[in-house]
Amino acid sequence: MSPFVPGPVFTTFSIVGRCARTGMLGIGIATRSMAVGARCVYARASVGAVASQASTDPRLGLLGLRLLEMGYSAPKVLAELVSSDPHIAKRQLGIVDKDGHAVAYTGAENREWCGHQVGENYAAIANMVANDRVVPAMVEAFTRTQDEPLEERLLKAIEAGHAAGGQAEGEHSAALYVVDREVFARVDLRVDEHPEAVAELRRIFELYKPLITYFAARPANPYLPSPEAWMQRQ
Repeated sequence: MSPFVPGPVFTTFSIVGRCARTGMLGIGIATRSMAVGARCVYARASVGAVASQASTDPRLGLLGLRLLEMGYSAPKVLAELVSSDPHIAKRQLGIVDKDGHAVAYTGAENREWCGHQVGENYAAIANMVANDRVVPAMVEAFTRTQDEPLEERLLKAIEAGHAAGGQAEGEHSAALYVVDREVFARVDLRVDEHPEAVAELRRIFELYKPLITYFAARPANPYLPSPEAWMQRQ
């Protein structure tokens, strides 16, 4: 039996991105199904980022990261994933490597509207979205905000995709994942089930944003005060 099997269909839109200024890597994603952040987002600092969606197989994302860590470029990783999966027609993939090379794949059996757009430092992908404006809207939001932190750019891209039509039935889960230099994530936020998942992700992010620096510093300095006390001193 093949190790790769079709999984649940996620009617999903996402963007995989890299910050050219900092080298940070990350993914923003939203979908109709619950818990998208548990299955579809993969990133490692100084290695790359992979989004695996549609009839997703999480092992593709994990294999993609492993190949990137071995030094494969994004195009080479995509070629390996496509050739290794007999069900690749049901998949959709976006990959950005540590140097900003980006690629995407939309399998022939993805449901309309489906497609992708790739540029330097980003890959935007979508399947079963309301219209063909979702992907360009994500790209426009991501590329016009280059002076902002990567997590803000990715979230704005997802908000733009939602505003352009998103999923016809709405999004019930969303995730934002960004890595910087450490083995742990700089930002790892998820909305696993909510009728307004993109708006809820923004609400959570606004609460978390002032604490990004705090949580990045605490592993090396366990004597920091509580988050609340630290916030009061800022």
